Amino acid sequence: MTTPTEITLHQQSRELEIAFSDGLRCKLPFEFLRVNSPSAEVRGHGLGQEVLQVGKRNVNVLNIEPVGSYAIKIDFDDGHDTGLYSWSYLRLLGEHQDKIWQEYLQRMKAAGASRDPH
Repeated sequence: MTTPTEITLHQQSRELEIAFSDGLRCKLPFEFLRVNSPSAEVRGHGLGQEVLQVGKRNVNVLNIEPVGSYAIKIDFDDGHDTGLYSWSYLRLLGEHQDKIWQEYLQRMKAAGASRDPH
């Protein structure tokens, strides 16, 4: 399993930069992390129970804390703080960021929803 060698929070650009032990380095926007939270609140409790996250364009990260040696917990300024982002999940998000983001934008369009807060 690859583990992060570096995790940097960039508040101005609203990105979490992660470097992994195998050389992969990625910048994950706060909005991307928030709408793809691994929490039950976002993912539901089974297939087809996902909850589309809308209005998260300007979300900020307040705090990041380690969870054991396998994950981080991210506290967002919209009150969301229940997702545990494992190293393998963060790596998956980094490797497939473009595809995951395009699928999210398509779901938003199909729902007639907006990334902007109301």
